[in-house]
Amino acid sequence: MKKGKRPQGPTLDFPPPPLSGKDLEAIMNHTAANIRLLGEDTTREGLKDTPRRVAKAMQFLTSGYRTDVDQIIGKALFKAESSDLVIVRDIELFSMCEHHMLPFWGKAHVAYIPNGKIIGLSKIPRIVDAFARRLQVQERLTAQISETLMERLGAMGVAVIIEAVHLCMMMRGVEKQNSYTITSSMLGVFRTDATTRKELLHLLGGLGSVKR
Repeated sequence: MKKGKRPQGPTLDFPPPPLSGKDLEAIMNHTAANIRLLGEDTTREGLKDTPRRVAKAMQFLTSGYRTDVDQIIGKALFKAESSDLVIVRDIELFSMCEHHMLPFWGKAHVAYIPNGKIIGLSKIPRIVDAFARRLQVQERLTAQISETLMERLGAMGVAVIIEAVHLCMMMRGVEKQNSYTITSSMLGVFRTDATTRKELLHLLGGLGSVKR
């Protein structure tokens, strides 16, 4: 990624502001129209409140568009002499495939080697959520997390590995229930130094534990 260029996606206030009432109403109306087009009765008891529930769910599931990563990090960058490997593994993530708007979920493993700065550990899962709560593809999600941490930390290296299962493969299309996808983004020394990369992969030896 070119210096100064940030990953895709607008950044606004944090916590994310809700969608406006007008936006929520528009989503409700479109949802109701889709339900009717599918042949259902939107006035029956089980579906009467579905458009409202869908609008509220979509507001939450896409809240990453309205999240400012810099405000997530805040003052949680600290000077440190350490240059030892830091790993936060098994971070649960839930996202939505941008092609079919069906969920995919799994785990993110995030590692970095400090270069004078460390980040509060709780901020790493928050950054994962900020990018996961958007319409996504797993490849882009992996890169956005790693590039953001590399830029903000100025680390010697950042590595992000995501394991996920995708309902767009499980419920439709090829209907493969036992496959999962692994993506990785290795920056800095994780890309250039085979020994460092090997140490990371050794410590993450239990990959493949995504619940299906």
